[in-house]
Amino acid sequence: MLKKIRLTLAILFWVLITWLLVDFTGTAHAYLGWMAKIQFIPALLALNVGALLFVVTLTLLMGRIYCSVICPLGVMQDAIAWFRRKKNKYSHSPAKTVLRYTVLVVACAALALNVAWLGGLIFPYSTYGRIVSVCVAPLYKLANNGLAALAEHYGSYAFYEVDVWVKSVAALVVALTTWTVIAVLAWKGGRTWCNTVCPVGTLLGLISRHSYLKMTIDADKCKNCRKCEKNCKAACIDIQTHSIDYSRCVVCGNCEGQCKFDAMHFTSQPPSNLPPRREASIHPSSSGEGKGEGAGSRRAALASVALLAGTALAKAQSKVEPKTTDGGFADIIPKRKPRREKLITPPGSLSIRNLRAHCTACQLCIDACPNDVLRPSSSLDRFMQPEVSFERGYCRPECTRCSEVCPTGAIQPVTKEARTAIQVGHAVWTRDLCVPVRDEKPCGLCSRKCPAQAIQMVPLQAGVHQDGWRWRDADNNEIPREKVLLIPVVNEEKCIGCGACENLCPSNPISAIHVEGHEVHREI
Repeated sequence: MLKKIRLTLAILFWVLITWLLVDFTGTAHAYLGWMAKIQFIPALLALNVGALLFVVTLTLLMGRIYCSVICPLGVMQDAIAWFRRKKNKYSHSPAKTVLRYTVLVVACAALALNVAWLGGLIFPYSTYGRIVSVCVAPLYKLANNGLAALAEHYGSYAFYEVDVWVKSVAALVVALTTWTVIAVLAWKGGRTWCNTVCPVGTLLGLISRHSYLKMTIDADKCKNCRKCEKNCKAACIDIQTHSIDYSRCVVCGNCEGQCKFDAMHFTSQPPSNLPPRREASIHPSSSGEGKGEGAGSRRAALASVALLAGTALAKAQSKVEPKTTDGGFADIIPKRKPRREKLITPPGSLSIRNLRAHCTACQLCIDACPNDVLRPSSSLDRFMQPEVSFERGYCRPECTRCSEVCPTGAIQPVTKEARTAIQVGHAVWTRDLCVPVRDEKPCGLCSRKCPAQAIQMVPLQAGVHQDGWRWRDADNNEIPREKVLLIPVVNEEKCIGCGACENLCPSNPISAIHVEGHEVHREI
């Protein structure tokens, strides 16, 4: 019964938090954002006392149930191990105590030294977030695009297409490498990553030694069949001494489900004080019918994965030849990222220092950004943490999505009213790239599209001034309006660094006006 309840809750949590990480509509964030905030490391960095007390209390009551139900990386390891059909595939092994505590000390040092991204490479939630964001989210979006195309064919617009692109090659390499290592360890040894590398598992393991409810072995009923030991994914059961290493036990219930002699119990009492129990009947899990059901479930899961991959591949194939011309006339020249003196951080992050200290690079804000302005940083001091760039869009002043989804406090919640007063940077004009200077053609797009009205157009020619609706030169002679070339002047006191000017500037591939970030955000 314990295993069934645990497994049901684990699958539910895993599916929902995965949806939270891949959702681009905002629906999941509105209802499931709390699932990211109750993860241990995000709660610790955000000083979420309620979530921390919940996890610690749960661990003191039931042991490391957090690792087998709430933690998505732990459940992912169970899912990988489930596909290995070999029976009795585990064995007891001593705890890697030195390695476990060394990793824990390194992770704590990373947090203390304000380099949270370094610890984020092994923190469970951020690790799972990167894997899903980089490897799963594109497939999810491609499947959505396939459904959008199909729905449009039948006259429905229930779905809409979204852009699918690689936001960071470095993040892709890190995510794939991490997933490969975890998958290999889970395939061979079950919870090896949890019990040797994961600092959260090590920390909760210290607490779980004193938990009220524990899995115990009744030596009087045990027949030393070793079924419990061979099915323990945490390798923490030593049947020779009838002992369990509670610092590694994740309360999965596999041992209790495999025991045919009612010797395994999840209880608060020591084995010697257990009340008399009826002899348990032999579980049908070893029967041929059980085998068939397990094989059928695996085939169904594999078929679902294959269907999703097929849909994504078909949609990707339709975009092999991207659009290269604008209306069939002008060549499309993609925007290139300008060289910035100061990087831009999301509104609500307060400063570069605050972002470095709290962000674990889980990529949730990057995936949630509806404007495609956030992407993982390649800077070594903020590796894979979000930074702002405007090649594909600009940060709309009414948008606060990134501040709504951040679970660690790296991006503080911001209201829509307060967002318009936050200066994450300011625009800088490059004279030689501007269309009126370079091509001697009128433009003024940056001024017209500036939502903060921080850009004013002034005459390029010396002495040219405006007299009512007329333009006159230095000698007060009237000049035709089409002959007057205007260039932008930026009011840094009003500019909020939204990047609308940089994104919409017609100068390609480098915009004539770009945004320089503020190390500490300002308010108008």
